[in-house]
Amino acid sequence: MRKIIVSAFTSLDGVMQAPGGPQEDPTAGFTLGGWTAPHFDPALGALMGEVFSRPFDLLLGRKTYDIFAAYWPFITDPNHPIARAFNQTTKYVASRSNPKLAWQHSQWLGKDVVASLNKLKGENGRDLLVQGSSDLLQTLWKTSLVDELRVLIFPLVLGKGKRLFGAGAVPAGLKLVKSQSYPTGVIVAHYLPDGEVKTGDFAGPEPSAAELERRRNLR
Repeated sequence: MRKIIVSAFTSLDGVMQAPGGPQEDPTAGFTLGGWTAPHFDPALGALMGEVFSRPFDLLLGRKTYDIFAAYWPFITDPNHPIARAFNQTTKYVASRSNPKLAWQHSQWLGKDVVASLNKLKGENGRDLLVQGSSDLLQTLWKTSLVDELRVLIFPLVLGKGKRLFGAGAVPAGLKLVKSQSYPTGVIVAHYLPDGEVKTGDFAGPEPSAAELERRRNLR
């Protein structure tokens, strides 16, 4: 059985648009592209190298695929670990139309992305690693296809931009299984899905008259 593992760079307020550079995705007037670069150090780089050293296939939305396909095939250094892994592995692409996929080992998932992914997950093979792909992430989350969520939280607030969890995200509980902070202020948190959101109540058994009045005024 294959897993879908989401690995996402986000700001503290959940924005994940254009982490790699100013021209990566300036759509909708986003002007802060490249916000991860000042926070990368050898320790964080080593973590990313470790992630990409394990066998995986890539699962990408169309826009992220286009960004990657315009960059990674042109990094021809055979000793570049990420370029070597990305260029050699299979890339599964979610797109509403049948796109021309020039990057080697690329496959369109077809019109029914959810059905295709459920089929892939039921097969033996490498885990599917999601990079970027904010639109695809909304579908994966809504259809409970995410098996693991690895979030790299950078110490900044971007205010606007494409988000890890967009409007209408399905409520769900998460279990933190591992976390680590890095010298540049980045926190890496590894979560597993943990069922429905659990709630409680810190209020006493008998609300005061003032509390009852407050509740009435909320309606």
